[in-house]
Amino acid sequence: MSSGDAPGTLVPTVVKPSRAAGARSFAAWRVTGADERTLRSVDIRSHIKDVATRYDVPENLVAAIVEIESRFNPRAVSPRGAQGLMQLMPATAATLGVGDPFDPRGNIEGGVRHLRSLMDRFDNNLPLVLAAYNAGEHAVIAHRGVPPYRQTRQYVKRILRQLDRDGAKTSDTGQRGRKV
Repeated sequence: MSSGDAPGTLVPTVVKPSRAAGARSFAAWRVTGADERTLRSVDIRSHIKDVATRYDVPENLVAAIVEIESRFNPRAVSPRGAQGLMQLMPATAATLGVGDPFDPRGNIEGGVRHLRSLMDRFDNNLPLVLAAYNAGEHAVIAHRGVPPYRQTRQYVKRILRQLDRDGAKTSDTGQRGRKV
C-alpha cells in the first residue's frame, strides 16, 4: 500500500501465481487495509452461493471443498499441480473451459460444474462423489467405490467431518449410503 492509499481503497495490483506450469501474472484490483482478506472471503462466499444455487449443489459442500482444498486461497497450487480455490488440475480446467484457474469466479464455476457432473454420475452418493473429485472418476469406477488410496480416504473423511461440523443434515445410513 502506498502512502496515499487509505484503508478500504481499491488499488490496481498484479497477481503473480506460483511457478506452476502455464501460470501467468494478471492484473486485478484489491482493497487496501485490514479488511482486504475479509472482503475477498465474503466475495468468494457470495460467488459460491450463487454458483451452488445455479447448479443445485449444496453451498456448504462447495465451501467445505474450497476450505479443505485451498483454505480459500485463490492462488493455491498443490504439489501435483492442481490450481486455485477448488484445486482444478490443468487438464480438468481446460476441459471445463476455465481459462484462468487462478480467477476465483472461473475456478468456482468450473469446479461446481465438475462437482455437479460427478453428483449425477454417482447418483449423489457423497463419498463416491468426493472420492471422484479427489482421485478421478476412473479410479472410483475401477475400484467400484472409494479407492484404497490413503490420501483419498482421508480427503473424503475430512470433507464429511467438515460438513457435519457445519451442521449438515445427514442420514444414519453410514458413509456408503450417504446422499447429498
